[in-house]
Amino acid sequence: MDKRDKLEHIFQLQEKFDRALIENRNLHHIEFEEWIQKEVLAMISELSELLNEVNFKWWKNKKDINMEAVQEELVDILHFFVSMCIKSGMSAQDLYEGYLKKNKENFDRQEGLSQKEGYNWKAK
Repeated sequence: MDKRDKLEHIFQLQEKFDRALIENRNLHHIEFEEWIQKEVLAMISELSELLNEVNFKWWKNKKDINMEAVQEELVDILHFFVSMCIKSGMSAQDLYEGYLKKNKENFDRQEGLSQKEGYNWKAK
C-alpha cells in the first residue's frame, strides 16, 4: 500500500505535468493572471461537461447517469483546481489547513455560532 499523502502526491504530479506542458508547448510567456483566467475557463468547461452528465436539461428525456463519466469530469476539474492552487503558491498542506478552517466556519454557521451575520438559521 502506498503510504504517501494522497493530496501531496496529487500536487506533485500536477506540478510535474504543468512544468512539462509549459515546456512542451512553449508557454513560458504566460503570466499568473492569464493562467488563472485560462484555468478558470477550462474548469467552467469541465463543469459544463459534468452538468451534461446529470440530466440538467429538463426539456430533454432523462438518460441513465454514467457514474464513470461523472467521476472522470470530477477528476478533470481537480486537475485545473490543483494547478491554480500551485500557481497561486498554495501547497497541499495550505489547502488542507484552509479547508479545515473553512469547514469549521461552515459548521459554526449552521449551528448559529458564526460571528458573520446572515447565517444563523435558528429561530430567535
